[in-house]
Amino acid sequence: MIKNRADFPYRVESLGPGHDRQGFSCGVLELDFYIRELAGQDVKRKLAAAFVLTSDGKSIAGYYTLSAHAIDASELPAEVSKRLPRLPVPVTLLGRMAISQLLRGKGLGEFILVNALERALMGSRQVASWAVIVDAKAGSRDFYLKYSFAPLPHSPHRLFLTMKTIEHLLT
Repeated sequence: MIKNRADFPYRVESLGPGHDRQGFSCGVLELDFYIRELAGQDVKRKLAAAFVLTSDGKSIAGYYTLSAHAIDASELPAEVSKRLPRLPVPVTLLGRMAISQLLRGKGLGEFILVNALERALMGSRQVASWAVIVDAKAGSRDFYLKYSFAPLPHSPHRLFLTMKTIEHLLT
């Protein structure tokens, strides 16, 4: 995995005012607009925590957001939901994730996904979260499936990965 390479020049940090949000482009208008125009507001209002992948503390190679969320157990596959209470289940929403168009194919998507999962797992030890949920954009569903995410039965682009599985994958 990339993160073990000594020559890997990137680090993940919280989105801050010194990051060049206008210079970021992943080629998906919705994701570009979000980081440029909305992410800072969401962070200030505590609606999302935004994290950027950077090599110099200014340019953004990629980003992701995490938020507290809940889903009804009835949305989950029957074999999973039968072991859960009939209350809203606390989860962590991986709301947005993008890599710069110029840096695709270098494994950076995997790197920030693993970082997001590690961060979600650590957070779940302080504030309960049963799983990570993601609403996969067009063309990204297979990426998440490759990392053991599973689709919800009635929403095939809404995927989940339990904290138990994350813990197993990261050890």
